[in-house]
Amino acid sequence: EAIRKMGLKTEAKAVATAAKVPTVPGSDGPIASDAQAITLAKQMGYPVLIKAAAGGGGKGMRVCREESTLIASLQSARNEAEAAFKNPSVYLEKYIDRPRHVEVQMLADSHGHALHLFDRDCSLQRRHQKVLEEAPAPAMTPQRREQMGAAAVAAATAVGYVGAGTVEFIVDASGVFFFMEMNTRLQVEHPVTEMITGLDLVEWQLRIAAGEPLPLSQDEVPIRGHAIEARIYAEDPQRGFLPAIGRISHLREPLASAHVRIDTGVRAGDEIGVNYDPMIAKLICWDVDRTAALRRLRAALSAFQVVGLASNIEFLGAVVAHPAFARAHLEAGLLDTGLIERHHDELLPAPAPVPDNFLALAALSELLHAERDAKARAAVSGDPHSPWHDASGWRLNQDHHHVMRFVDGERELAVVAHYRAAGFELELPGGAVVADGELLDAVTLRARLGGTESAATVVRTGHTLTIFAFGTSRRIDLARDGVADDAGSAGSLAAPMPGSVIDVLVKAGDPVEKGAALMIIEAMKMEHTIAAPRAGTVKAVFFARGDQVQEGVNLLEFDA
Repeated sequence: EAIRKMGLKTEAKAVATAAKVPTVPGSDGPIASDAQAITLAKQMGYPVLIKAAAGGGGKGMRVCREESTLIASLQSARNEAEAAFKNPSVYLEKYIDRPRHVEVQMLADSHGHALHLFDRDCSLQRRHQKVLEEAPAPAMTPQRREQMGAAAVAAATAVGYVGAGTVEFIVDASGVFFFMEMNTRLQVEHPVTEMITGLDLVEWQLRIAAGEPLPLSQDEVPIRGHAIEARIYAEDPQRGFLPAIGRISHLREPLASAHVRIDTGVRAGDEIGVNYDPMIAKLICWDVDRTAALRRLRAALSAFQVVGLASNIEFLGAVVAHPAFARAHLEAGLLDTGLIERHHDELLPAPAPVPDNFLALAALSELLHAERDAKARAAVSGDPHSPWHDASGWRLNQDHHHVMRFVDGERELAVVAHYRAAGFELELPGGAVVADGELLDAVTLRARLGGTESAATVVRTGHTLTIFAFGTSRRIDLARDGVADDAGSAGSLAAPMPGSVIDVLVKAGDPVEKGAALMIIEAMKMEHTIAAPRAGTVKAVFFARGDQVQEGVNLLEFDA
């Protein structure tokens, strides 16, 4: 009964109101009609927030800042709510500008006891979904922490909840908080609470279910240090955080310790498909204070390697290092749910050209692999001393050299490797460097570039090399013979991933402006709008509402 009541946000809001827990102004229940929504929005004043009544996770949620977009936003939210929760009901709330998202972990037993385990800040979000979570919430006064904890316990007690749960609050710029929802379960971010309290929440969920009383009183719950969790996702931040699908060809995690915890359910070789959340792992770091925990997290992120599909690891590293996030415990007003959007260009700059040191590592790796393969072939051949096994680039009356061609975006780069007694002299775009090294295994390289030693991981998948070194990573392609296939040049008219068409907004012959919405597809329970790449005319529409589409298929034909 408690799960049912708290699972419907409109009922949950009524429970919180009855328990005298502050709630955000909004509709008393689901919106019955567009006319009702227009009236309510005028009464509350814009901006307003449309939210799915039957679920969370950012699905079925839209911010509407003016009446002209309200009806379209309602329909879009209903479509997404129906796809995600099989329930299109939505309700309206007053949108709070620059809010923080703070939640309180609580436990309640069947003996009438309930307590909270302090707060977590989950304000760092993209597409209304959490990216980083931390405990305790930064820049929170002890008085406010106590008030929010008491409100969380009151809401859970009012619904008769037993078990581990989370009460979520929205906090405005002045620090006033409002009940948002209750999750009647453990959440993805529960490890940060475990790290600062030393309690195993899964164990206590089972003990409570077995009828045991809570082990501690509220005054006895410890709080020590600071913990931050980063969600490692298969997604492409450069494409609007679009979920990525494919096979993980290489996965290397940072070393686990008392300071670093990794929760994961995948291994190298596993497939990330469209039927589940694209999370690869949770990386949780703890230390004595927030500054030290952030330092731990930066180091752990730089050691986390994923190859085979896009991931958000580099983006997470940029967020953790950004001053607005790093100083959030020192300066009020820096951290809120709009931080990523506000600093978008700094956190997601246009891809930079591959620097010479990464290009040198790519070339060195290819050369060392060629030498190793040649020696392996010689060892099993009938004539291991045959000169045909030589991979040194030997030429009669010429310098020993080898030319390698790489593609970096639209640039084609040639690297000339001259064979020397001490290794190779590499001619790079920025000048020559002496390089040598050893392969420690199939992907691990110990390299010396210009006399400076460094470790690198170079993973080759097809014609693509992914290089992890110097605390970051880069990708570069080996040039192929012939002309590159440009079938995807009108990429904005192709399905970004498998899904279903939920709306077709144009027909053949329609003139459209650049950026106009043409079709909406639903994939992994999120809506994706296919927009016109430039001004022109729709020549043909290949799919109708309700059709299933595969990744990469052309959805429309378009004349510029």
